[in-house]
Amino acid sequence: MTQPILNALGQPPRPAHVRIPGDIATCADYERHAVHHVEAGAWRHIQGGCDQGATLAHNRAAFDRLQLLPRPFADLRGGHTRLRMLGQAFEHPLLAAPVAYQCLVHPEGELASVRAAMALQAGYVASTLSSYTLEEIAVAAREAARELVRGAPLWFQLYSQPAREHTLALVRRAEAAGYQAIVWTVDAAVKRAGMALPPGVLAANLRGYPVRRHTSQAGQGAIILGTPLADAAPSLAELDWLRAGTSLPLIVKGLLDPVQAAEAVARGADAIVVSNHGGRVMDGVPSPLDVLPAVRAAVPEAPILLDSGIRWGTDVAKALALGADAVLIGRPLLHALAVGGMAGAAHLLHLLRAELELVLAQLGCPNLGQLAPTSVWRVQKD
Repeated sequence: MTQPILNALGQPPRPAHVRIPGDIATCADYERHAVHHVEAGAWRHIQGGCDQGATLAHNRAAFDRLQLLPRPFADLRGGHTRLRMLGQAFEHPLLAAPVAYQCLVHPEGELASVRAAMALQAGYVASTLSSYTLEEIAVAAREAARELVRGAPLWFQLYSQPAREHTLALVRRAEAAGYQAIVWTVDAAVKRAGMALPPGVLAANLRGYPVRRHTSQAGQGAIILGTPLADAAPSLAELDWLRAGTSLPLIVKGLLDPVQAAEAVARGADAIVVSNHGGRVMDGVPSPLDVLPAVRAAVPEAPILLDSGIRWGTDVAKALALGADAVLIGRPLLHALAVGGMAGAAHLLHLLRAELELVLAQLGCPNLGQLAPTSVWRVQKD
């Protein structure tokens, strides 16, 4: 007998709204609504962290520990949120993170979220593990940008494959499809197995590619170390190889150690994403926000992006003040996509940008370059 599909509340998942509910005004509102729209197993996967969830909690707590120092009397005339990274122009510092399997929350998945990003001129990072192919996502982005007469840079997030020839094939496909950067994720090669995907949801980019499978049983030899899974983890040698293999900007995602960030830049990385993978890979590690100042000191010239824990415009301002050039929005985008499809994702990005601009005005910063560590007030402990 087929089991009914239920959400985490034990009810049939609701379809996405045609119109955004009137009581949604923040990321938290989208999260509150989204639980009604997503199948229970997918919801646990989206919301969950590793082990005790301590890292997941740290990511939020790091933002909440900091306060912002308003400064009236500033001249805000001509203000804007524009920036340039890697020679590319961005209207604001909010980018859509490379979240996998977006069809778990909406049938149009990445096609809807990339259209929303183009509509809101938000940079978009397509995942290797997307539900639609990277080519389909690029076409959707171009069509939306052409129709709206506006858009934003499009980047491709790369997971290394068991064979380098397949990793390189993904890079070549991204180049041919018009992606403007490669975001190589290095912190999630060795991790616990994820949820079993429901029928119809798959890693569309990896059709026909071999899959590295790793299983172990108690008392039967190697568990992780000494297995092909661990042996093939990303390395500096692979960074050298990737750097030599593409002329696109190469961004390394998933570094927390300032020394490793400096080493990656020295070996050709064009930018760094300070990230702990949203608390999903290892528990008990520091939040990206806490290590950000040290990473910025280690790589003073390279662009730095930050993800993991962004929920408010104040969070964005704190990250930028402490050294980030831009931030990536992950779980909140899924929540909004589940609730309202493309319109929900676009509305979510609009809300965050509006919150950020309000914060900038209160801080007396007419542009992003005016944000500095002095914009942040650190509460003194007793």
